[in-house]
Amino acid sequence: MNVDVLSAITARHCKRAYMDRPVPMALLQDVLAAAAHAPSTRNTQLWQVAVVTGAARTRLAARLCADFDADEPVRPDYVNRPPVLDPPYLARAEAAGVGVLKARGIERGDAQARRAHLRDNYRFYGAPVVMILHVPANAASGTFLEIGCFLQNIMLGLVACGLGSCPQYSVAGYSARIRAELGMSADRLIVCSLAVGYPDPQAPVNAFVPERASLAEYTRWYE
Repeated sequence: MNVDVLSAITARHCKRAYMDRPVPMALLQDVLAAAAHAPSTRNTQLWQVAVVTGAARTRLAARLCADFDADEPVRPDYVNRPPVLDPPYLARAEAAGVGVLKARGIERGDAQARRAHLRDNYRFYGAPVVMILHVPANAASGTFLEIGCFLQNIMLGLVACGLGSCPQYSVAGYSARIRAELGMSADRLIVCSLAVGYPDPQAPVNAFVPERASLAEYTRWYE
């Protein structure tokens, strides 16, 4: 057993504050090349990733923030959770939301600060690198299982290289804007963005780790 792998898995959690430090392109290439060893049906590897940095990243963030400021309705390409969550799942979601706000010093009743927190999604929390993961528009449900494996490989590879990340479904709410800005055709389904960079060790929000369910809550053993 490689204990280092398990350590990387448990060390990964969402980072929402980044240092102003460039990420070497060669490092990103190494992580993405390794991540492509994720499993896929008959080795189809339907996933694609757009790596956005520099001026392109600045433009994309500006366009997304403008849409958010204008209260443009979000239209994601797919639904990522049921409309109603059962009590245990809802409790976890609420606890995570409250925890992030508390870590950022935001009172729950402070509507202006909460909106600023939401807006920070669309500037990718200041991360210098943004990855946009996408699949064919006719992707089947199983395709999301495969790109999930690919995404997890990326995030774990980033941890191993001293980097942090945060997957963002919220950004996919403006999928048409992303396709337009990056010159993607309409036959691409935007799955999520991934903010990538060197985490700011001084930011309290980066120290927040939501509580995980116990092994007994999600595992049944059969003999």
